[in-house]
Amino acid sequence: MKSIRNSSVPFFLFVVVAIFIRFAMISVEARKHHSNRNKPHKHLKDKGSNGHNAPDPATNIPGPPPAPLPYHGSFPPHSVIFDVLSFGAKGDGVSDDSKALLAAWKAACKVSGAVVEIPAEFKFLIRPITLQGPCMPHLVLEVDGILLAPPQVGAWPKSCLFQWLNFKWVHDFTIQGTGKLDGQGSAWWSPSGVYSIQKSSKHNPDMKVPTALRFYDSHNVTVRDIQIMNSPQCHLKFDSSSGIKVNNITINSPENSPNTDGIHLQNTKDVEIQHSNIGCGDDCVSIQTGCSNIHVHHINCGPGHGISLGGLGKDKSAACVSDIVVEKISLQNTLSGVRIKTWQGGVGSVKNVTFSSIEVSDVKYPVIIDQFYCDKKICKNQTDAVAISGVKYDRIIGSYSVQPLHLACSNDVPCTDVDLIDIQLKPSSNGFRGFRQALCWNSYGKSQAPLLPSSIDYCLRTKSRSVKKIARSPTEHICPP
Repeated sequence: MKSIRNSSVPFFLFVVVAIFIRFAMISVEARKHHSNRNKPHKHLKDKGSNGHNAPDPATNIPGPPPAPLPYHGSFPPHSVIFDVLSFGAKGDGVSDDSKALLAAWKAACKVSGAVVEIPAEFKFLIRPITLQGPCMPHLVLEVDGILLAPPQVGAWPKSCLFQWLNFKWVHDFTIQGTGKLDGQGSAWWSPSGVYSIQKSSKHNPDMKVPTALRFYDSHNVTVRDIQIMNSPQCHLKFDSSSGIKVNNITINSPENSPNTDGIHLQNTKDVEIQHSNIGCGDDCVSIQTGCSNIHVHHINCGPGHGISLGGLGKDKSAACVSDIVVEKISLQNTLSGVRIKTWQGGVGSVKNVTFSSIEVSDVKYPVIIDQFYCDKKICKNQTDAVAISGVKYDRIIGSYSVQPLHLACSNDVPCTDVDLIDIQLKPSSNGFRGFRQALCWNSYGKSQAPLLPSSIDYCLRTKSRSVKKIARSPTEHICPP
């Protein structure tokens, strides 16, 4: 009898261990279900004030794991999801869901690899907000629904007129999804809308119009797959940031929406912008001072003002831009194709820039360097200028509606080392009334056939040592070598 009791102890321990293992397996499967990408806005809890339904008990039965989804456009299967609906968001497009988004962000910020979920089939009204780091690495904002900015100008707080969604000090961060960010900016595009704000802002009558999505002092950031539309002004801005990747996004606003740049870079380096469609009322991509190592490729641009470096050197400021590659770009019905624009009186340099494999269709000015840029009727003539050197135009092909090539360089600081290679531009067939001759003023470099129109072949001047010295001397100490 004693031996039977002794043998029952190991058997009992075996049963307890088996039950524990089985329970752990069920718990793991439940967590997997909680993170299932196919039902991002449902949680394993009873229906509450946010309208979530309790799950069918059958769904808790462990089964074979689902096939893994590709990472692009999704998030890792074991991510902890912070659904804004679980933080009190209504998702009706009318209620203010700003506090719910901020609460979800703060909670997710503390968890490595967390996902803040904006679920599909919901609209969330978000007032101007700052989502601040630093956070734990690999944070994801998954936008599958629609985020809406306040549609009325007067609904924006006077202290938050610079941006709508402001990301500050975030590292190793991704925004992705199938949803939209709608700036609802039409009220800002009329003079009356801007005037009402400037009149009420007595301390700052030159108050700027808001940017939709802005990153400040952020690093290793990815923006992909989303749509940004109808921003009051610039759609996507990166300021004082690095390690930026933009892929497969869509930006759109009407052609007549003023100053609605697609993507704006300033004081930012190590950037890749690729495979995206951008149509807006200003530059599709704008590259400003302090930018270097920028690669823009496979972009469809139009309507808009093209791909631009500048304007640089405004109000006698210093501007430094270098190592820019813009290639495999398609532009349709834009003001310009690829251009560099600088203000008179500025200092600094633009150097090592390549524009290649550019296709233009009914573009007014496919190729521009303008060192006399002015956004007023009259600008004062000044001798100082941002020096431009080492600019290559290679394989620019298509049709123009005003002028094929316009290189207007400073009288005192000429453009040097400009290469024109395989430029083939024909007048537009849609009622062309422009100039068939290329313009080159005080620009030095070399050209290489084929060149159309033929005037391009005689456009550039041969550089001498004295010209090279003049072009560099006023600015060599300002920008890094």
